This record gives sequence, structure tokens and C-alpha cells, in this order.
Amino acid sequence: MKEYRTVTKVQGPLVFVEKTEPVGYSELVNVVQADGQIKRGQVLDTSDEIVVVQIFESTAGIGKDSGIRFLGETIKMPVGKDMLGRILSGGGKPKDGGPEIVPEKRLEITGAAINPYARASPDEFIQTGISTIDATNTLVRGQKLPIFSGSGLPHNEIALQIARQAKVPGSDEQFAVVFAAMGITKEEENQFMADFERTGALEHAVVFLNLADDPAVERIITPRLALTTAEYLAFELDYHVLVILTDMTNYCEALRQIGAAREEVPGRRGYPGYMYTDLASLYERAGIIKGKKGSVTQFSILTMPGDDITHPIPDLSGYITEGQIVVSRELHRKGIYPPINVMPSLSRLMNLGIGEGMTREDHKKVSDQLYAGYAEGVDLRGLVAIVGKDALSERDQRFLEFADLFEDRFVRQGHDEDRSIADSLDLGWELLATLPEDQLTRIDREMIRKYHPNYRKKE
Repeated sequence: MKEYRTVTKVQGPLVFVEKTEPVGYSELVNVVQADGQIKRGQVLDTSDEIVVVQIFESTAGIGKDSGIRFLGETIKMPVGKDMLGRILSGGGKPKDGGPEIVPEKRLEITGAAINPYARASPDEFIQTGISTIDATNTLVRGQKLPIFSGSGLPHNEIALQIARQAKVPGSDEQFAVVFAAMGITKEEENQFMADFERTGALEHAVVFLNLADDPAVERIITPRLALTTAEYLAFELDYHVLVILTDMTNYCEALRQIGAAREEVPGRRGYPGYMYTDLASLYERAGIIKGKKGSVTQFSILTMPGDDITHPIPDLSGYITEGQIVVSRELHRKGIYPPINVMPSLSRLMNLGIGEGMTREDHKKVSDQLYAGYAEGVDLRGLVAIVGKDALSERDQRFLEFADLFEDRFVRQGHDEDRSIADSLDLGWELLATLPEDQLTRIDREMIRKYHPNYRKKE
């Protein structure tokens, strides 16, 4: 294997090499330092004059006397069924003290978006055990549904609760979770590992952990390793896989950092102009393929800088994904967990996975009525701040109280509280029973007689 000693410049995580043979984009590279230590990298840019190599670790010690070897292959993920129950680094190396993965296959990590013609329409309900998701913003198998959060909010706790509780009710099909954390602190790593081990959720999970002090370059490959693993479990071993990616903001910051090192022309707020395409290449790997038993469902979590939903990261993610779950700072300040605000939240595929034979016949109407009642109650809070509560009519006071009840009983639940969809809908009916029956305008009379607590008591 040829070794080149034509390094001209080292800039951040990048090494610039001259006078090489033709090499391919993303080809793996070994950099041999003067002391014999080998560092791994990848071709980021290639031309007739110069090749730019991105190093996966620190570039300290790399100089003009370092040798460059092009390996002629791209990054591949070793995959096998014994990956379940393992904790790996952001680069795919064992982090739990266990042996190296014995691969049944080695797969390209770049993957590909699922061909639209080959996609099957998602229509199966996934129960997360969280009422504000299951009842009002339902997750459907094969969907990509991001969680929009803010710094300091408990999105990691919500992610762990979903990872523990997610299931398809009444199904005995194989279910697995692939959990990938990017740019997390050591404290968060300990929290994730302790939670997975405490609850036994690790048995049916594969965990990738990229820490804040790991190279930014590794952060770029972590979600790709996770999605490659998920695709193998889903489309070759027939698992239904839930992929949780946290935090996509750290991933996009790594894109920006590498773009700056390459001296690319920046786009909005300094992020690369190709960030939309890059995010789509990850999000679009979720779905169901016709003729395959397995599926890949995706929850990507991102923190909105400054709680700004128009920031490029949530803005672009919203275009690509099928809705969003919004975590509210206001609810968090009230001490409510999980602080999910149902009003700006949306699941575009919800109607495909709910109703008779899937969840319950009253699901859609209860969800609509809860949303309408809560929205009216929240609006009235603004009016109370101006005219006072006593100025409200009796009807308006009932809706004002409904909004408080909704937050306190429906939104609020325990960290380990796993509500079935029937529990969530029954709780919804209990809350709706506090409103005058003639105000339940989104539900037909037949449904009210069947499920309303007042009629059920008479029976």
C-alpha cells in the first residue's frame, strides 16, 4: 500500500494532502505519525491537486512527516443479532466492557432514502405510554416525528421514557430500540447507561453514545451507524425498530464546525447550505418497505437555540418530518412532567393509525374535543389577566378550569407511568365530563352516550 508524505497543512480536524493518486469521496485513510501511532480519517474532498482528509480524533502530532495511506474502502458498520443489549461509542466501538461485535455483515453507513414507490403507507399505532403523544399526537409505525425542545428542558428523560415504554399493543412481533446520543456530557452518559440498566430496557436496545469531548467528526457518523443498525434489524431480521436520535442540534453544530474548517460559504446563521439535504438523508431512512415485515420509526430530538422554532435546525426539520412534539418551558416552570404542549404539536400521520380496530373508535373525536377545550381555556387565561376571573361567564369559567385540569391530570404523569391508550382516552372523557354536555360539539351524540362517564354510571 502506497504511503504519501505530502501533507501541506493541518487545519482543525482537516489534513490537506498533495500529489496523490485518484481517491474516492468518503474513502478511509490511515495517518501514520512519526512515532508510529496510527490515526483514522476519511476523504472529505478530492481533486487533481489536493485531497482533504477529515481525522476522526485529535490531529495533535500530525505533521509534514506523517505518512498517509488510502485504504480503498468506505466506513462500514459491523452488524449482527448479538448487537442487542450492547452500548457502543459514537464510532461503533464497544463501550460496555464487552467483546468486539462479531459481524454477520458489514454494511455501508451512508445508506439511502427509501424509494417512494417501495414505501408502504404507515398505519399501525405505536404506544409510548405518554398521553399527550398517544392520545393527541399519535405516533405511527414507520413515521419520523421530531421532539422540539429547549436547553434545560427534560427532553432526555422523555426520550428514555419512550425508549422504555414503546410497544405495539396486542402484538407479539419483535420490537427493538436503537438509541443514539450525540454531543452529550459525561453526566448525561451516566444517566442514560444507568437508566437502561436499571429498567432492563437494554435487553432489546442498541445504544450509541458520542460524548461532548469526542471529535465533532465522529458526531457526523453516529446517527448513520445507528440508522444502518436499525435498517439491518428491521429489513433483514424483521424487527420493528424505534430509533431515537438526541440531540440533532449538536449534530448540526458539528456540520457547521466542519464546514467552517473547510472554508465553505456559509448559509443561514453560518450553517452549511447543504444542511437541509444532509438532514433529509437521515430522516428519510425511516419507513416501511413493501414486502418486508420490519419497520424503522424515528424520534429525533433537537433543542431549539433560544427556544426559537424559526431557527434553521427546527425549521428545516419541520419541512422533512411528519409533524413535531413541542416541549414547553412554561409547563416545565409549573413543575409539570412531561411538559409537552399539545397546541403547537402535530402528528401528520395520526389519522392513519387510530380508530376502530387500531386504537378505539372515539379516539379522533376525543382528541379533537380535548384540543378545542384546552385551546379555549388557554385563550381565556389572557382575558383573565386583563379583566379578572369574576368578569367571566359561568361557561368561560368552566373552560378556564378545564385548561388547568387538562395540564394537571392529562399532561402530567410520572417518569415511570406507562398509560395504555384506553387509560388515556378514559382520562380524556373524565376531563370532558367537567364541561357542559352541549359544549362537546366535536363529538356526536351516539359516542357521548356510549363513553361519557355520566351515561356509564347509569348503566
